[in-house]
Amino acid sequence: MTATDPALTALTQGWCALSLLHGRIEAHIERALQTQHDLSVREYSLLDVLSRQHDGVGGHLQMKQVADAVVLSQSATTRLVTRLENRGLLERYLCPTDRRGIYTNVTQAGLSLLEKARPTNDSALRGALDAAAKNPDLAPLVRAVETLKTSVSVPA
Repeated sequence: MTATDPALTALTQGWCALSLLHGRIEAHIERALQTQHDLSVREYSLLDVLSRQHDGVGGHLQMKQVADAVVLSQSATTRLVTRLENRGLLERYLCPTDRRGIYTNVTQAGLSLLEKARPTNDSALRGALDAAAKNPDLAPLVRAVETLKTSVSVPA
């Protein structure tokens, strides 16, 4: 394969289109969440991921799993957790079975904010996809996103 290989060029163009779609969606959602709820996309994602935890076996995520789920490094995730903890939206506590482990839970204030922000996120996502669907280069990607039926699980 060479740099001018048509397969490589098509692959690169596809990746650029996917990156463009992601960037537009994220920026649209970011504006809506910031304006209406003083939340960033990353903060919303973190609250959403952590709100899905439960007290059953394997119900709490390790920081690496949380970082993978919100697509951040572990250090950036820790800083994000600290920021939301300082706002009273998250709380940390020691794992009852392993004193070295620290769990993070969403507080009642965090759950309330998440509940208010979820329709904003969903509406902004729909609006961003609708706008992108009007672009012939992005429309096939929008259709692919809309047809996805499986949920993405948090990486182990």
